[in-house]
Formats: sequence, structure tokens, C-alpha cells
Amino acid sequence: MTHTVQQTAAEAFRSRPLTPLQRVQRVLHRHPAISPLVVLIGAVIVFALINDRFLQPANLSLILQQVSIIGALAVGQTLIVLTAGIDLSVGAIMIFVAMVMGTLAGEAGVPGVLAFLVGMVVGALAGLLNGVLVSVWKLPPFIVTLGTLGIFTALALLMSGGRAIRGDQLGGFLTWTSTTFAVGPFQLTVGVVLVLVLYAVGAYALSQTAWGRHVYAVGDDPAAARLAGIRTTRVLLSVYITAGVIFALSAWVLIGRVGAATTNSAVDANLDSITAVVIGGTSLFGGRGGLIGTLIGALIVGVFRNGLALARVDVLWQTLAIGVLIIAAVSLDQWIRRAGAQR
Repeated sequence: MTHTVQQTAAEAFRSRPLTPLQRVQRVLHRHPAISPLVVLIGAVIVFALINDRFLQPANLSLILQQVSIIGALAVGQTLIVLTAGIDLSVGAIMIFVAMVMGTLAGEAGVPGVLAFLVGMVVGALAGLLNGVLVSVWKLPPFIVTLGTLGIFTALALLMSGGRAIRGDQLGGFLTWTSTTFAVGPFQLTVGVVLVLVLYAVGAYALSQTAWGRHVYAVGDDPAAARLAGIRTTRVLLSVYITAGVIFALSAWVLIGRVGAATTNSAVDANLDSITAVVIGGTSLFGGRGGLIGTLIGALIVGVFRNGLALARVDVLWQTLAIGVLIIAAVSLDQWIRRAGAQR
């Protein structure tokens, strides 16, 4: 009898009329990319009104090229955050791999393709290290990647000796991502196209494969995922290794964008990648979000930085604006998560 009463009360709670605000909350919970898309469209409109140069093809092409590096890193970061983890070492891995590629091709005389393949292996091994510490040793992802941030940063500095390896020393293959071509009035680079391909492949893997469903399940509730027969340790390990390979590909894009292998580039990449993921609607608690939102989040960061620069806003105020965006995005995520908890 008591069970029947409780069941009836639960059904009545679920069928209760929703206020307009609660309906919006439910929609945003089902489609996390909507809110960052609204922010992106609003930002574009505002900056276009402030400065008529903002919507010119040359400026929009520049934004895409500037976003390509952070956008590439954010693909791997999204995979990790979906498992309720976080990776503070993404930029350090990218720069370390860039220096490995640069040193092999520019100083050891190794062919560019072989240097690239070695870089891919190094990126995978870096991801494997993080993955073993997190999934096998059960250490907190924040602490693990904070430690490997220092390790990979130091290794990159030791390898470089404080010097940069110029693009003309690297050969055509490693700098191929800087190749520019026209698409209508826009000027795109091979690096931008590579990043878009990464997003397309990653989005397909997350939405259309069993592996992608397992990633979401592990991030949403690891204990329930284990009971459902999912090998959570193996899934986590595969996520970190995949992310490491993506960070290595990001290093290729970075070399093309900068025109050199150097440790002085993309110094804010670690935090910027997290910013893109959070603003894009992926929950820091795991299990909710996607790469479409992350791509929009990366574009929001690029649009804000570019638009504020065109408006002649001091760089410190630009940083403040990005900080406000992060806090607003996390607050919105907490509010949206309550829609799922109320079901």
C-alpha cells in the first residue's frame, strides 16, 4: 500500500505543470549546445555593431586561424571532461610534442613524416601516462595532470635549451598546416580544416559508436556503468590515450600557425581549452555535453578576444571578460543540472 502511494506521488510530481522557465531548463538540459550558440550569435551582433571591420572576411578568417589551436586541444579536453575528469597538461603535451617533432626534423635531419609519426607516438604515451595514473592507480585527474603539466613543461624546456627551431629548418611536411587556400572570400589554412575534421570524427565517435556511449556512461555514473558490464578502466585509458594523440595533432597545427617549434607559444592553452569546453556546455561533472558545444565555445573565446581587441579594450579587461564568461557558464551548468535531478 505504501509503495503504491509513493509511486502515485512520484507520477504526480513528474506530470506536474511546468513554468516557462522550467521548460527552458529542460530544453537546455537535453540540448547543451543551445545556450553557447545564443551567446555566440549575440556576441557577433554586438561586435559587428561596435566595429564594422568585425564581419569582414579577412577578420573572420583570422578568428578561425586563431581558434584552431585551442579548438584542437579542446577536442581532447572534451573527451576527458565527459568522463568527469580534467587535464591541466594539454598545452604542455602539445608543446613537448612540437619540440620533439622540431628537434628530430630540424636538428637530427629526420624526414618530416617520420618526425610527425614519432610525435604521434609521444603524444599517445603522454596520454597513456595520465590514463594509467587516473584509471589504474585511481589518482585524482586534477592532481595527476597538474603534476604532468610540470613534467612535460620541463622536458620541453630541457629539449629546446631555450631556442626556437625555425620553419625553414623543419621542412615542408611539418609546416604544411600553415598552407592557405581561398574558400570564397575567406582565407583558410590546412590547420583549420584539420581541426574541423577532428570535430567531425570526434562527434561521430561520441554519438554513433558504442565507445562514445560508454564514455558518457562512465562520466555520468561509474558505478552504474560497471554494473552494466562496461569496463570503466579500459574506457578511461582509451580516452586519455586518444586525447594524447589529439594533443599531438594540435602540435602539428601549432607548428604551422607559429611557423616554428618553440616553447614560447600558446602559453595559456591549458586554461583556454578548459574555458572552451565549459563555455560550450559540457558539464564538469561528466556525462553531459558534446563537441558541437565545444566548437561553439572555442569560437566564443576567439570572437570575444578579437572583438574586444577591435574595440580597443585593454588586454586585462579581455581576460576579465573571459573569466566572467567561465563563471557564468559554470553557474548555468549547475542550474541546468537541477533539471536532470528533478526528473
